[in-house]
Amino acid sequence: MPDLVNTGRRGRMVPGQPDMWAFVLFETLVFTAYFGFYLSARAQHPQLFLQAQAELDLPIGVFNTLVLLLSSWSVARCVQSARAGAYRAALRDVVITAALAGVFLSCKVFEWARLVGGGNGLESNDFFTYYFFLTGIHFVHLLIGLVALGVIVYQIPGGRPRSRDSQILVETCATYWHTVDFLWVLIFALLYVVR
Repeated sequence: MPDLVNTGRRGRMVPGQPDMWAFVLFETLVFTAYFGFYLSARAQHPQLFLQAQAELDLPIGVFNTLVLLLSSWSVARCVQSARAGAYRAALRDVVITAALAGVFLSCKVFEWARLVGGGNGLESNDFFTYYFFLTGIHFVHLLIGLVALGVIVYQIPGGRPRSRDSQILVETCATYWHTVDFLWVLIFALLYVVR
């Protein structure tokens, strides 16, 4: 099967569309600013942040992190399968990725409900303002990621690619998914682990 990404070129190029990589860079810079604001606020009120952080359920955070890491693995398998022309396997892998996303989103809603039920809402203190903002913005990005997974399903319906650009779109959507997963790892480290 011809290499659909590099038609007319020798060697492997960066996967997906260049516009997605510009978006990834932009998102990374935006989240870096968010993380900087969080760390600055934490430095000003270390005791408050430590006490509030103790209200988080670390095992749920670890579980969610493992779920998203598995979803990165399954979307990577989707890309590999599509490159190899095994589109039915690629569809299976994208469905697994979407199912893992559903598990993550459900756990996050459960965790939010538990925290709010315990009196820890968005306006409880600075820590929870940052917690709900960062996890909420990530939640929205993950919902957008589900749309990207839908694009993959649309590009390879019934186990056959729609066009010569299908592989590029599959890789572009997978790049977005990996970015969302990477951002979660950073959010998890800052909110749940760093003391």
